[in-house]
Amino acid sequence: MAFQYVRAHSNSGSSFLLICIMINLLFLSRTVAPIATKPRHSLPFSRIDDHLRTLNKPAVKTIHSPDGDIIDCVPIHQQIALDHPKLRNHKLQMHPQTQPSYGTAESVNRFTKMGRSNEIRQLWHENGRCPSATVAVRRITAEDIRRVGSVERFGRKFHQPPKPKPRSPKPKPRSRIVSRPGHEYATAYLDNNEYYGTRATINVWNPHVQGPLEFSVAQIWLAAGSFDNGDLNTIEVGWMVHPKYYGDNNTRLFTFWTDDAYQFTGCYNHDCLGFVQDSVTRNWWLKFGNDAPMGYWPAEIFSHLSTAATSIQWGGEILNFEISGQHTQTQMGSGNFAQAGSSHASYFKNIFYVNAANQLVFPTNLQTSVAFPNCYSIQVPNANSFYFGGPGRNSNCP
Repeated sequence: MAFQYVRAHSNSGSSFLLICIMINLLFLSRTVAPIATKPRHSLPFSRIDDHLRTLNKPAVKTIHSPDGDIIDCVPIHQQIALDHPKLRNHKLQMHPQTQPSYGTAESVNRFTKMGRSNEIRQLWHENGRCPSATVAVRRITAEDIRRVGSVERFGRKFHQPPKPKPRSPKPKPRSRIVSRPGHEYATAYLDNNEYYGTRATINVWNPHVQGPLEFSVAQIWLAAGSFDNGDLNTIEVGWMVHPKYYGDNNTRLFTFWTDDAYQFTGCYNHDCLGFVQDSVTRNWWLKFGNDAPMGYWPAEIFSHLSTAATSIQWGGEILNFEISGQHTQTQMGSGNFAQAGSSHASYFKNIFYVNAANQLVFPTNLQTSVAFPNCYSIQVPNANSFYFGGPGRNSNCP
């Protein structure tokens, strides 16, 4: 399914829906106003067309979404992920062969109270569904690539804003995902162990993003390797508002992966080779709510994550370009500080991780990291949930 295009249809911070995202590592087993962009004549049409032919596979059926997206139903064995050179002999997996169990009575208790999620419905479903043995993929357009300004950087993260002005105090980042210039986080994390998956519930908001080059996300990171050594592996899933990438201010479900600290490998969603949409396997599976798996990242495309993650991180991230020399007004989460609590702040709850025995257990030692608590904050009320977010620039965050 075109999973990255599940949207939060909230018109303001006061309404939201709940999503449950679970990544299982089974190692042991638009009527929307577009964002205005200037034409980029520096990109030859031939290069863009060649790249579009690579990304947009022939479809057996095409569905036009009411919001302007075009959804292509691509035969499952022809999806772009399988063009990855490391997947030439890959045998397509339709389902994980095992599921993590709940490791303790308390874990079972917490899961039972969660209940079941609703069926995943997307706007384009109003005009049809894809047939069996196909996967739904949003068609990439020439304008999508021109908006980014580079064929090579399309689908990758933007993380080179102007060097921000010094802010004091700035604590040294303690989590695996090292802060890069302009990137600000409010996260909870587990570190220095082996982790084989995670499950969490995230509430969805539509935060204000100040400029087209900035973004706001709430996500899960599974990581191994080192950012400083250039071999950081991550798998990332959550929701985001990213005007430069999507061309609008909608909230969308997304995935991302990298094998080299965001340098040359990996991408969002289906924008490169890697994520396969739908015994013991070594693949990282993605589930949305309690529904069937949506797809997986094959172990072959990773170095460190081919065995296990050594860090899990949950929380928010924004990109701050310091427009006009001030801290951005881009909101994180709901736009409210964590202290606003239930119904007002963004949260992660029902947090579990998968241990080496393939059991889902809840963490007992969540640590937190926030660079600028006057801009964005985090608060952990109990062992497996937390609130996070903030408004960005304010009287205490100039």
